[in-house]
Amino acid sequence: MTSIHPYLTFNGDCEAAFTLYKGIFGGDFQTLSRFGEMPPDPEYPVSEEDRDLIMHVSLPIGDHSVLMGSDTSENFGHKAVAGSNFSISINVEKRDKADEIFKKLSDKGYVIMPMADTFWESYFGMCKDRFGIQWMVSAEHSKSK
Repeated sequence: MTSIHPYLTFNGDCEAAFTLYKGIFGGDFQTLSRFGEMPPDPEYPVSEEDRDLIMHVSLPIGDHSVLMGSDTSENFGHKAVAGSNFSISINVEKRDKADEIFKKLSDKGYVIMPMADTFWESYFGMCKDRFGIQWMVSAEHSKSK
């Protein structure tokens, strides 16, 4: 089954925002990971000041929706700008479907992160479509085989 979820990006206050959202909508975080928990990567070093920032958080809202988010930092090369600090995350069951969707979305747009296997056990990529909308496309490893 294909699902779509909003993905919000913050400049260091993701945890505070999601604590508020949790208080409003109820429930528990499905995931809460910090940048300091990532495996070291010399291409993308994480500074001491950014180690406690949120790499990914997900909060189920209702039966079929998940609000997701993360922090960014100027140390990562960009800053979130209010009003354009969101992406649409689309999750599919199969890799080939993820590749098909990604190719069509990025056509005449551009690839931010090519589709690839990730350490968080997902086949994942990011792109911006020709209209400036940012997309995150993923297929879970276990469902992709």
